Amino acid sequence: MIIVTGGAGFIGSNLVQGLNQRGIKDILVVDDLKDGHKFVNLADADFRDYLDKDEFLQRLEAGDDFGGIEAVFHEGACSATTEWDGKFVMANNFAYSKSVLHWCLARQVPLLYASSASVYGMGPSFTEGRANERPLNVYAFSKFQFDQYVRALPQQPASQVVGLRYFNVYGPREQHKGSMSSVAYHLHHQMLKDGRVRLFEGSDGYGPGEQRRDFIHVDDVVAVNLWLLDHPEVSGIFNVGTGKAQSFNDVAHAVIAFHGRGELDYIRFPAHLVGAYQSFTEADMAHLRTAGYDKPFLSVEEGVARYLKWLSRG
Repeated sequence: MIIVTGGAGFIGSNLVQGLNQRGIKDILVVDDLKDGHKFVNLADADFRDYLDKDEFLQRLEAGDDFGGIEAVFHEGACSATTEWDGKFVMANNFAYSKSVLHWCLARQVPLLYASSASVYGMGPSFTEGRANERPLNVYAFSKFQFDQYVRALPQQPASQVVGLRYFNVYGPREQHKGSMSSVAYHLHHQMLKDGRVRLFEGSDGYGPGEQRRDFIHVDDVVAVNLWLLDHPEVSGIFNVGTGKAQSFNDVAHAVIAFHGRGELDYIRFPAHLVGAYQSFTEADMAHLRTAGYDKPFLSVEEGVARYLKWLSRG
């Protein structure tokens, strides 16, 4: 059996889909369905069992073996960068992850967990290394601190432990995230509603809409995870981006191109984001490439078209 925590969430549900495409259905999905709308992310998936995240934690701490586990994909977390209840975030993202880690280490079960590119803060360097890590919010701090905890393990783990620093992920099954959904998702719905899309004016020396991020389609994120599942000899903390920053304008033009119509407007840059907004991110992918991952990544133009086709399906 494979365990996917956060399995009803954005990346987790896409991982379940990716496993299904390999013919794997012996999956335990762990999540919190207090927001019942997330069930739609699993309605077309096949898996063996479901557990609430609190019950799962209780069984971990009681030493339950779950009948033998091949690997754990730990995607579950409080993912809101706007959440400032530090006690809540650290309990869900840091302490919970430690329990998962130690359960896996004790049984030599491979663990692949979600870290975040937010650990780099404002950059400007996005290479895996302590000197480049400056989290700006408590979510980023929780992810950073768990990476630090893994790095400080007293001895080299006997089983695979991988942390994946996701950059700006977009794609199917993110609709439940609301304001935290990707810019591609929001622009698509702006186009459907108004026939126009809106981006921020310039900031930090960038022109209108020219702020640049490393946008990566969730299909590429799943491909990296599954490659690592196939290579249990690979451990470490890795960036997961395309390695090429593209502008928000590129995303907007890809949305307009898909719809074959529309106008682009620029709105005032919000005062509350001044000094707290990543105007540039670009993953240094050398570490993952050196580990052996050699598949290409979708460009914004390719990925947005694929995503909007999925969103527009009948």
